Amino acid sequence: MLVLPAALFLVLLFIYPFAFGLVLSFEPKNTDASWLANYSRFFADPFLYETIAKTLWLSVPTTLINLFLAVPIAFRVRLMRNQRILTAILVLPITLGTVLVAEGLLNYLGPQGWLNRTLMTIGLIDQPVRLLHNYWGVFISLLLTGFPFTFLLTLSYVTGIDPALEQAAATLGAGAWQRFRHVYLPLLMPGFAITFCLSFVQAFSVFPSAVLLGAPAGPTRVISIAAYQAAFEEYDYSMASAIAMIMGFVQLAIVVAVLASRGLFYRGPASGAKG
Repeated sequence: MLVLPAALFLVLLFIYPFAFGLVLSFEPKNTDASWLANYSRFFADPFLYETIAKTLWLSVPTTLINLFLAVPIAFRVRLMRNQRILTAILVLPITLGTVLVAEGLLNYLGPQGWLNRTLMTIGLIDQPVRLLHNYWGVFISLLLTGFPFTFLLTLSYVTGIDPALEQAAATLGAGAWQRFRHVYLPLLMPGFAITFCLSFVQAFSVFPSAVLLGAPAGPTRVISIAAYQAAFEEYDYSMASAIAMIMGFVQLAIVVAVLASRGLFYRGPASGAKG
């Protein structure tokens, strides 16, 4: 009985919409077409199926870079006394939201933005550097909005490891890199895998940044834009559902592959560690 409210909430907000969209994806707008017509159309049109590679090319590098940046910063922050202040500063982009961050980048990185005007004033460049309405504008936005989330998760895993394990390794003569490689990394890999999955799903679903800062008809035409155009420009909700299902299955494949690889690093007990 205690689980029933949560189960109903899960069914109404997650399971039912997914099931409805899955069934709708097999009901093409053209009633005379095959039940797989939407999926056939998607994988037969390069303008559609190439959105998968474009989205992965944005989401995977930004997720990896955020994770690589979060690890050394988390190790340093865990030793600081004013940890809460720095953490509050780093998580500020989360409170702003992707749209506000995108608007700020338009003013900061634009041809007449602060960055280009400063570089031109001090003589480093002769003409504005194009950082918006291309791949790099969306890339920078994903880094800014995704790093705080990745950092918080990484910090929780790092601070959850018993410091006595590192001290014991140091007593045996292990250097800093050896302690990280043989003590911390195996214990942190389950947490890193979960952090990667959550951050990747967040980056893969990029939409506002791709529209405001990228080229929606070019290198940043991500799969979410294709679903939006099918639903609200072509009014083909069945096709939009099919694209959304493909988007979900791609994310699921990546997540399953990452989670399955956790056991390659460490299979023993992780006493004193989160994850």
